[in-house]
Amino acid sequence: MTDIGLMLEGQAGLTWERWQRLLNAAEEYGFQCMFRSDHFTIGPPDEESLETYVSLTFAASHTKNIEFSPCVSPTTFRNPALTVRMAAAICDLSGGRMLLGLGAGWHEREHKQFGIPFYDKATRFEMLTDALEITKRLRDSDTPVSYQGKHYSLEDAILLERPKHYLRILIGGNGPKKTLPLAAQFADEWNGVFIDPAGYAERSALLDGYLQERGRKSSDVKRSLMTQIIIGKDDADLQRRLTHFGVDPSNMEESAKRIIGTPSAVVEKINEYAEAGVQRFALQWLQLDDMDGIELIARDVLPHFHK
Repeated sequence: MTDIGLMLEGQAGLTWERWQRLLNAAEEYGFQCMFRSDHFTIGPPDEESLETYVSLTFAASHTKNIEFSPCVSPTTFRNPALTVRMAAAICDLSGGRMLLGLGAGWHEREHKQFGIPFYDKATRFEMLTDALEITKRLRDSDTPVSYQGKHYSLEDAILLERPKHYLRILIGGNGPKKTLPLAAQFADEWNGVFIDPAGYAERSALLDGYLQERGRKSSDVKRSLMTQIIIGKDDADLQRRLTHFGVDPSNMEESAKRIIGTPSAVVEKINEYAEAGVQRFALQWLQLDDMDGIELIARDVLPHFHK
């Protein structure tokens, strides 16, 4: 089965009014999930935003069907013990619909703006590795656990009350040397980002190899993709939207990493990705007030995949 969901940039004008409207639409129209970024800002210019875990708590108590996740939370500005504590609680509140997406962080400006140290890439991946170890140990152990990492640690710690639902870990990114080995070791879901179908299939096969080395099966890790969708009801509408986003479809390298077209072309491209191994799509939707576009996807795309 191919799952189709939406992904929002929570720092790009997301307000409570918009969040509630978008969640309601996702539920009503039958989308499988609603992912959102975890950033203070990506500006300039800086725009309105909602704190990620507060907004996901709202989603847990105001929806009944959709799954949701940060896509993804930087471990540079979130203490992993506190993060897993919050995420496990939200997961239980929702009846098991929360995933915990974790990443190394990449946007230097937001760190400097809010007084958060921004380290070199190697250090950030050390922090992510610590965070994943802590998350897994606190999630899985019914007795106190200890861990001495390079940046984060535990000493006889236990997550109480014990989670009633299994909190899945999602790791996002395409990196073959750091991200994919971590996904093979810790993830329940790997989320590729802005990558064409051939590249996705290549990375997925590489992940299979890492999984085998660790004694895990390919089916142990769900495969998903986050990429932008630009859809138009007809060619004229599509061209208007491409112009708005400044996307040149003749740039084959860039357009190949997105899902672009009228509904029939979108269905074809999703099928191409599905053949490359994608099981879940988190379609980046940047126009938060464009409910007509979301309805178009629901009406003319979802029925091909959600039976």
